[in-house]
Amino acid sequence: MLKRSRLSSTHVLKTLKFPNKTLHSSSNSNGNDSTNCVNQSSSESETDWVELLKPFDIEQLRKSLNRITPLQLQKLLKLPLDVSTSLELFNWANVQKGYCHTFDVYYALIDKIGAEGELKTIDRLLLQMKDEGIVFKETLFVMIMRHYQRAGLPGQATRLLLEMRSVFLCEPSCKSYNTVLDVLVEGGCAKVARNVFDEMLQRGVAPDVFSFAIVMKGLCSVNEVDSACKLLRDMTKHGCVPNAIVYQTLMHALCKFDRIDEGLKLLEEMILMGCTPDVETFNDVIHGLCRAKRIHEAAKLVDRMLLRGFNPNSLTYGALIHGLCQTGQVEEAKAVLSKVPEPNSIMFNMLINGFVTKGQFEEGKLVISDNMYRTGCQPDIHTYNTLIRGLCKTGHLVSARDLIKEMRLKGCEPNAISYTILIDGFCKKQRLDEASEIMHEMTIKGLRLNTVGYNSIIHALCKVQNVPEALNMFHDMCIQGCKPDIYTFNSLIFGMCDVDDMESALKMFQDMVLEGIVPDTVTYNTLIHAFLKRGAIHEAFKLVNDMLFRGCPLDEITYNGLIKALCRDGAVEKAWGLFEEMVEKGVKPSTVSCNLLVNGLCRTGKVQRAFEFLKDMVHLGMIPDIVTYNSLINGLCKMGHIQEALNLFENLQFEGMKPNVITYNTLIFSYCKESMFDDAYLLLNRGVAKGFVPNDVTWYILVSSFVKEVDDL
Repeated sequence: MLKRSRLSSTHVLKTLKFPNKTLHSSSNSNGNDSTNCVNQSSSESETDWVELLKPFDIEQLRKSLNRITPLQLQKLLKLPLDVSTSLELFNWANVQKGYCHTFDVYYALIDKIGAEGELKTIDRLLLQMKDEGIVFKETLFVMIMRHYQRAGLPGQATRLLLEMRSVFLCEPSCKSYNTVLDVLVEGGCAKVARNVFDEMLQRGVAPDVFSFAIVMKGLCSVNEVDSACKLLRDMTKHGCVPNAIVYQTLMHALCKFDRIDEGLKLLEEMILMGCTPDVETFNDVIHGLCRAKRIHEAAKLVDRMLLRGFNPNSLTYGALIHGLCQTGQVEEAKAVLSKVPEPNSIMFNMLINGFVTKGQFEEGKLVISDNMYRTGCQPDIHTYNTLIRGLCKTGHLVSARDLIKEMRLKGCEPNAISYTILIDGFCKKQRLDEASEIMHEMTIKGLRLNTVGYNSIIHALCKVQNVPEALNMFHDMCIQGCKPDIYTFNSLIFGMCDVDDMESALKMFQDMVLEGIVPDTVTYNTLIHAFLKRGAIHEAFKLVNDMLFRGCPLDEITYNGLIKALCRDGAVEKAWGLFEEMVEKGVKPSTVSCNLLVNGLCRTGKVQRAFEFLKDMVHLGMIPDIVTYNSLINGLCKMGHIQEALNLFENLQFEGMKPNVITYNTLIFSYCKESMFDDAYLLLNRGVAKGFVPNDVTWYILVSSFVKEVDDL
């Protein structure tokens, strides 16, 4: 229970007599600040207080401070008094003979305390109310729950709901439950909200449409869309008819999680139920269809909107234009844009990007002169950056640099992204001197290189094995306050591995982890392949273990590197085991993976097993290629089974596969090795007739074999 402090009559009189000074200073050490905020002339303050304290007789209060009634106290508590002063007035009034606080007084005080965030006091006041025998009303608890919501304390609102019945003997109705459900969902406690909803039903409290709507919203926010849809079907059991908000909530979630067919069905149901969808509802479905590349259906839905009297907004048209451009239907997107009543720069930028992505730079540039200017839209920084990116992508770097000058002349100043795109373009072509010039130009303009820009330069330097200069850029990056990311470290580790500086690569790997950057599959694959290249299989497998320990999954590149290294060392059984593990873990092997194992088996004389594995390849859905057959032919030839190898060679044409130079060289070498020169020359002539062009190896095999044969004679 609250500790009741006595407030002297003189103090209260003083408080009421000089409100602009003492109401805030009586219990607040920061009174001077408050005084500065509210202090005005004496006559103005007197007038203000007379207005605020009506129907009180202010002069009488100043002289004698008559008894105060609960109604008067309630009105006083609604004045802009601080919490401490309000509590003093509240406690002083309660010591009057024959006075009792009413529910409304407590309500006013608790509301003020809640608004000020002093929520711990509320529990004490509630217990005091209970001790004084005041009958609780639900409105009080709803108000407190909202204060908990504003304070970000959804758990306290739930606790209060439970105590309403058990402690304060106030039966919560649907209104209280709805308030708590709303507080919980807005506070990110969707699953707790579902539990509260279930308890509501168990206690026989009838939910309304809002109850269902808020729980569905919460479930959708945590991707429990199926549970939310089930609640939709349960609504009628409780006498509730779904409204437009319920349907919109579910459709938004279904489309967000790419369950577009279910969203379309719900849209039809919504219309049949007499609920009118709004433009945002249609937009959700149109966005979903466009993400699923079902552009034709999205366009039909836009037509349907128009037929129903809805006006598609910029988001509707934007989604459709973006979807068309993403699927390469740029001309169709252009046609849609021409029909938009009020096109904006974003739509034009989408169209320009669509043309540029397709390599149609000139068409993209024409959009500016033929369309944008005509509709009153001006090209912005995004427009020019898109064009610069397009020129860099097609290798027109000089034109891209000229465009930087052009945009400046037209009043659009290039930003850091503009220069970064240009730097990246020059770096990809290994034109590092020009990239350095652009960096210098950026510095003059007062622009700083961002992480993407630094990464482009560091990656380019590492590709040409200029690791010292890449490290200088890395240190400059850190000094400039630009935080390195996973791509930065991966580029440096690649560069160090490429020059066989494994010690520095491992140190960089450790620095990366210390910086809080989690190594990814690319990081590990770079290090693993570098060790495998050295023949250090043991170190490579240690990294594999570390990779798994950190929860980083092995991918096909990891497995392929390990299988290749094991087969090279003759450990084909271990390689086979890795291949089986790969399949079991859901990593789909490619033809490359299978070829590595086929080659390993054939090199160790296990040709029959390689043929059996060939059947497994086909069963896994992979199509053997010429590399597969070359390994098998080579394996058969090494075992002296030349006729079988030739039969396999002859079978290639039935498989629709063309032998390459390795196929012919393998068979020619085997014929020569067995002194079957006529067969070798016959095969050569057949190959040439079919378009085979012998290379240096072919002639070396034939000439060296002929010379050897002559020497033996």
